Formats: sequence, C-alpha cells, structure tokens
Amino acid sequence: MGKNGVTREAAKFVASLTFDDIPDECIRLAKRCMIDGLGVMLAGSSEPCAQVCRKYAISIGGRAQSSIVGEGSQKVPIHLAALVNGTAGHALDWDDTALSNAKDRSVLIHPTMQPLAAGLAVSEFHEKSGQEFLTAFIAGYELQCKMAESIDPSHFSQGRGFHTSNTIGIFGATATAAKLLGLNEEKTRNALGLAVSMSSGVGVNHGTMGKPLQMGRAAENGIAAAQLAYFGMDSRPEAFEGPRGFFYCFGGGYEPANIEGKFGKPYSIIDPGVSIKPYPCGVVGHPGMDAMGTLVKTHDVQPEDVKHVKVRTGINVLPPGPLRYGVARNALEGKFSVPFQMASMIVNRKAGLMEFTDEFVQSKPVQDMMQRIEATVDPEIEALGKAKIVFKIEVELNSGEILTRQSEAFYRGGPKNPLTNEELRDKFRDASQNCMNGVDSAAVFEIIDNLDEAGSLTGLISLIAKS
Repeated sequence: MGKNGVTREAAKFVASLTFDDIPDECIRLAKRCMIDGLGVMLAGSSEPCAQVCRKYAISIGGRAQSSIVGEGSQKVPIHLAALVNGTAGHALDWDDTALSNAKDRSVLIHPTMQPLAAGLAVSEFHEKSGQEFLTAFIAGYELQCKMAESIDPSHFSQGRGFHTSNTIGIFGATATAAKLLGLNEEKTRNALGLAVSMSSGVGVNHGTMGKPLQMGRAAENGIAAAQLAYFGMDSRPEAFEGPRGFFYCFGGGYEPANIEGKFGKPYSIIDPGVSIKPYPCGVVGHPGMDAMGTLVKTHDVQPEDVKHVKVRTGINVLPPGPLRYGVARNALEGKFSVPFQMASMIVNRKAGLMEFTDEFVQSKPVQDMMQRIEATVDPEIEALGKAKIVFKIEVELNSGEILTRQSEAFYRGGPKNPLTNEELRDKFRDASQNCMNGVDSAAVFEIIDNLDEAGSLTGLISLIAKS
C-alpha cells in the first residue's frame, strides 16, 4: 500500500486536476464520448426502463433543478435527472466500453454514462462552464477505469458476478459531481468513501430492465455521495484499500501497481482506450458479428442455405462471461446472446435498432435460425487470455459446403480500429432520429466541438431536452 493510500491519492487527483493539466488527446476523445453518449441517451429515452424511471422521478416531485433528456422533458431534482438519463443511456446497451489489455480481465466498465449523466445534471443547475464539465468528466472517467484495472478480476462476471458499471461506476459519477461542486481534497475523499457504502450492482439482471437501472443508480448515488460530503458527512480515509474496504469486500483484494501513482499516467481514455459500439448489444460479441456479416455477404449466404453454424470463442464471451443466453426470448436477452447476434447477421445481414426488438427476436425465421447455431468455448482461444476477443465461425450449408471465418485482430469501434468522426456522427444521427422529431445534430456537434469555450451547457441542454 502506498504511503498515503489509494483513497487519498484518488481524492487528491480529482480535487487538484485542472483543465490545463489534461492532454489535448484526452479532450478530443472526451468530446467523442459525449457525442456517442448523448446519442444513445436520446435513443434510450423512450425505452420502457427509462420511462419507468421518468415516472418514478416525477412522482416524487421536488425542486425543478435539472432536465430529463428527450421528448416531454421536465426538470426534477439533480440526482433524479441523473437517474433517468443514466438509465436511458444504458437502456439499449449501445454506450461505449473500456476493455483491458491485461490477460486476466476483459471488459472493465462502461465508462462514459456515469460521469456524463451526473455531470450534465450538476452542470445544468450550477451553471458550470464547458471546461469545468470536461475536467470533471475526465476525472470521473479516469478514476473508475483505474479502479476497474486494479480490483481483483474475481469482481467481474467471470467470478463474483458484480456489474462494474454500477459497483465501480459510482466512483466515476462521485468524482465528477465532487469536482463540479468544488469539493476540496478532504471532502472529495469523504465523498468517495461514502460512495463505497452506496456501491451495488449484480450481473444476474443482465437481459432485464434491471441492468440499465444499475447505470442510472450509479449516476444518482454518485451525486448523493458528493452532496452529502459537501454538507459535512465523513467516511474512512482508507475506504478503498482498507481491510474492510471496497477492494477487499467486493473483490477480495486489488493490485496496487495498477493504480498507485497511475492516475493520468497514462489517462485510461487514451490507453487502453475506449470502444464505441457499432451494435446496440454486449461489446464482446461485436467481433463475431462483424465476422459473420462479412462471411454471409462475401458468399451471398441466404438464411435458407444454412444447415448448421458452429461458433467458437472464449469464456470472456460465453458463460461465465456476459453473453449467457442461448435461444433469446426477447430483445433484452438478445443483447446477451451469441446465437441471436449470429442469427441477426444471417437473416437480416445487420444488427441495428430495428433488429434488437421483441418482434424481430421472436420472429419465426430468427427463432428457427438460433436453433441451428451452436456456440462453444474453445480452449485454444481461452488460453489467449481474457483480453483477447476471438471468434472462429464455421457455417455448414445444405449443399455440404463449409464456410469459415475468424474475427479480425482489431475489432471495429475499438481503440485500434476506431469509428471515423463521420461514422460516429452517423451513429448519433441514427440514434437520435426518432427523438423529438429529430435533433439538430449539426448544432449539437458544433457545441461539443467548441465546448471548452462555452460559458455553460445551457445551449446543449436546450437541444437534447424538449418539454
């Protein structure tokens, strides 16, 4: 353990970080994350789980402080706006992902939505500038990614089954809120310690409305922790690393070398980087979906041609990994089902918003195709380590011909094969097209491109929240 402890070091990093400290590349990537995050938040704002949270927030009442994003926007208390918007942002499982380069872990966390939802809500009410928002966002992003890199990997879905986007994401939201509230180092440390007592989130609810709710709760509770510390509530100074602290209770331990002295060295948004999803589903399935899409298009495979499909991959994908459903029964299960993801690429040659619907998942052609798809763990792929996401696909046709394809080394949307700026903006347009009769995307892009010069987020909020 370092001289001052991880909790103190984290608090010092958050409290002392200035906009001028942050590399230009971090700012560029943070703006990309904002475009992506706001797009999927708008897309998810009409989803049932977001609508339930909206009704819940409005039923509670309270001060009109911050806006619910999307159609029919209302202002609600800051923490409840973060709850609704955070849930909406994860409703489609289309928000970005941070993956590790280490062999002992794979998906770290969904890193943008917690600091984004918390930061929007706090910044709107407290009239924070674009630079203040970006600084706080990066502080939260960095803190939660470093924690996910350092906690014992048994914390993840391959072990204890916690959902890091809530259990660790709360610290990103707390750091962002604490920074925007102007908390000093001591109060920031207290806020992070209080967040330890509020951390929650389990993988059993993947494939239900409970999963996106966990993202919203991370944003909501992060704000609550920061506000409580602001008003004077304290916590233990070793809340992360202590014998009964977060790392030991939730993971059985942590690797000090992955976090001590590592905040901003390098920034996690740069290395290992961020993956922006081309498909609205679990990111570990994306390399396989791309491979299957290329195979069926290259060979002009028609659904009626397919006799049997073998998909081989690793335990970072299949159980005990996150894609645990065999024959998906609805759209939410389809997001975590390799057979459905493969079936979608065979039947429709794509897997977008229109494919991740109950109607499509439950259709006879898709249900029949899933019965022909066998997904298994390959020991050779497993031996590569959890950081390597590999798919080997074998399609047997009724003619007897067998077609094979392996996923690309660098998956589309990942740090080493990122979406172009135009592809990212196309995703925003696609995601937001059915919200508020269309969002002025060009105006959103212009504001975000120049956010470091903006005196407030008022102009941006007015574009994404319509009463």
